[in-house]
Amino acid sequence: MNKKCCELLKQVINNLYDNIRLDNISYDKDEFYYEFKSDIKISENDFNKLEDEMRKLDDSVFVKLLRISGVYYNGDANNEMIDRIVGKAFENKAEYDKYLEFLEEAKERDHRKIGQDLDLFCFSDYVGGGLPLYTPRGTIVKDELQKEIEKVCRKYGFQKVSCPSLADISLFETSGHAMKFNDELFRVESPKGHKFVLKPVQCPHHTQIYASKIRSYRDLPIRYMESDKQYRAELQGAVGNSLSRVYAITVEDGHSFCRRDQVKQEVINMCNLIKDFYSRMGLWENNWVSLSVRDYDHPEKYIGKKEDWDICEEMLQEVSDELGLNAKRCEGEAALYGPKLDFMFKDALGREIQIPTVQLDFATPSRFGLSYIDENGEKATPVMVHRAVLGSYERFLVLLLEQFKGVLPIWLSPVQVNIVPVNIKYHDEYCKKIQNILLEEDIRVSYDDSKEQMNKKIRQSNIKKNPITIIIGDNERDNNLISYRLLGNDETYSLSIDEFIKFIKEEIKKR
Repeated sequence: MNKKCCELLKQVINNLYDNIRLDNISYDKDEFYYEFKSDIKISENDFNKLEDEMRKLDDSVFVKLLRISGVYYNGDANNEMIDRIVGKAFENKAEYDKYLEFLEEAKERDHRKIGQDLDLFCFSDYVGGGLPLYTPRGTIVKDELQKEIEKVCRKYGFQKVSCPSLADISLFETSGHAMKFNDELFRVESPKGHKFVLKPVQCPHHTQIYASKIRSYRDLPIRYMESDKQYRAELQGAVGNSLSRVYAITVEDGHSFCRRDQVKQEVINMCNLIKDFYSRMGLWENNWVSLSVRDYDHPEKYIGKKEDWDICEEMLQEVSDELGLNAKRCEGEAALYGPKLDFMFKDALGREIQIPTVQLDFATPSRFGLSYIDENGEKATPVMVHRAVLGSYERFLVLLLEQFKGVLPIWLSPVQVNIVPVNIKYHDEYCKKIQNILLEEDIRVSYDDSKEQMNKKIRQSNIKKNPITIIIGDNERDNNLISYRLLGNDETYSLSIDEFIKFIKEEIKKR
């Protein structure tokens, strides 16, 4: 069916538009793809017309065109950009109607729409696609996530470090990233002769903090964590006004330097750390684990010794068995330097997304000449354990916003309390008093002192998904009370100011 619909789409586009060239059709069991070059710009606004024309040619087909994007002809970045329309075919009208319902649900959960409604992030053509700008509200969410993950990681012995976004290319030549990810590197030069690379990963920087002084076996494990920007030169047609794929990625990750006899326990600790954090976020249950191992037919893709890879893969299998992870072995999915445990989550729409990971690395410490003094006074090489828990803040926000339809828990909400006066003329002074009291208590509060009617202000507060809306009228002002509503609940509760502060602080503590 996908093949038939793809051929119909090609026929329709060639009938409607002149000078179609460089075109190609392809399909799989889920979707079909038509790639082409046209003198006229075709957009998603044209999809309804294209679908109607396809049905005129064959009224037995049920088809939905999904998206259009730019791609390189034949997938070669040296070729010119062409358009690709992606569609989906259905066996009958019932399947088609069910999918339309799914798309409506997807619209409500689309992180781009939620991000706009909640005023969390934006994009600018001047700045460039794939480079998200976080608004004040979005920055609060990102900062609170960082505080939370750092608090959890400190329980497992991680210390925060900070590294520059630039590095000499030799750092990544030594690590192996320059060879493997050459096409993804952003190279930076200045008129004064500087030649740097924007960091695509953080692990090579962390090796240099470790290497800055002599280490003893008693010091290990040494654990570093950092949340900072990384930069990847994705294909231009692959990025847009979405957090799903960007050039500037805010990444939370960490690295442990440990002795060989400590490695297994370190991996167990990192798996427990991941479970701890995702349980706190209400996201733990819906996941499976991949034991990502090397491509045994192509060892040239990786760095390090075969015997080290054997040890690492066996160790990760033991961890999976002991923790009951039931990891599925996936060949060819290993990192450049070693095998890993990848935690795969399903989002609210059933799509898989990989965020947390634990990776073993015997190779990188050797390449950088890292060492520690063992119990015999001899030099020994540490093992690196790479881990990402929250991972990419951008990808994590996609999962979070779409999972909960933008309704964030009160500790994470950019505004925890919004104040609405019944009549600003008579209640403004008391509203400002409440606002100042809450600010002193480190509660994130806003005050809607606009000239709109009270009911409209309450609706706006709900649209912004504010967890608590305070409503101030004569009774509240005259009796030093706070009346409030919880998001999604029309019932109004009244407390004294002190009781309200105690109540909200207890709510903020909850995870």
